[in-house]
Amino acid sequence: MAGKNDSFFERVYQVVRHIPEGRVTTYGAIAKYLGAARSARMVGWAMNNSHTLEVPAHRVVNRQGLLTGKHHFGGTNVMQQLLEEEGVMIQGDQVQKMDEILWDPSAELAPDLY
Repeated sequence: MAGKNDSFFERVYQVVRHIPEGRVTTYGAIAKYLGAARSARMVGWAMNNSHTLEVPAHRVVNRQGLLTGKHHFGGTNVMQQLLEEEGVMIQGDQVQKMDEILWDPSAELAPDLY
């Protein structure tokens, strides 16, 4: 289990591993939970470098629900396919009903867990 002294990337990965199937979160929500609210791009960079780890990076989207990281999945539609297999509706590279399936680590995880 990661702790506060682990690298930022490892802390991101630990949070992402908690996102339930069929739910998504945003780069910014993860950054805010980790106490680095202005580091959404660093969370994105962590996701771009997670391909060899068991991290459900496909469940992390931008604040509008856009699949901005889809080109890092080895195919133009892989991210969308993974989400759709979990029941997430996608239209035009954007998560539908985002307000219903948004998973907020600040509300779902214990404060300062990571």
